[in-house]
Amino acid sequence: MRAENPVRDRNPQSTAQIAGHPLHPMLIPFPIAFLVATLVCDLLFWNTGNSAWSTASLYLLGAALIMAALAALAGLTDFMGDRRIRGLSAAWHHMIGNVVVVLLSLWNWYRRYEAGDAAVLPTGLLISLVVVLLLLYTGWRGWEMVYRHRVAVSDQGS
Repeated sequence: MRAENPVRDRNPQSTAQIAGHPLHPMLIPFPIAFLVATLVCDLLFWNTGNSAWSTASLYLLGAALIMAALAALAGLTDFMGDRRIRGLSAAWHHMIGNVVVVLLSLWNWYRRYEAGDAAVLPTGLLISLVVVLLLLYTGWRGWEMVYRHRVAVSDQGS
C-alpha cells in the first residue's frame, strides 16, 4: 500500500483562475459559439446569396479569434502550470487541434477581409465546416481531461 501524498493525490490544477474558478472553461464557449455561428451564416449565405450573412461571418470570425486568443492564454497557462496536464495525450491533442482551428480561422478571416463575398463559396464554407468538425474533436479531448483525468476539478469536499 502506498503512502498518502496530499500533493500527488490532488487533481491537476488550473493555474489560470479567479477565486478558485478556472478561466479556460469560462472563456471557451465564446469562440466555439462564434465559429459554429460562422458556419451557420455561411450556409445561409450559400442558400440565400444575401451579403448580410457573409458580413456576419466576417465579424463572427473576428470575435472568435479574439476570444480564442484569450481562451488560449488561459489554457496555455494551465498546460504549462502543471506537469501532469502536459503528461496527458488528451491535453496535447486538445491544444494542437485548437491551434489548427485558430490558424484555419485566421486564414478564413483574412481571405474574407480581402475578397469579401467571393471568399465564402466554396472555400470559406469548407474551412468553416472543417473548423467545426475539429472543434468537436478538441472539445471531446477537453472533456476527457475533465471527466477522465479530473483536470481543474476541485478537490474540496472529497
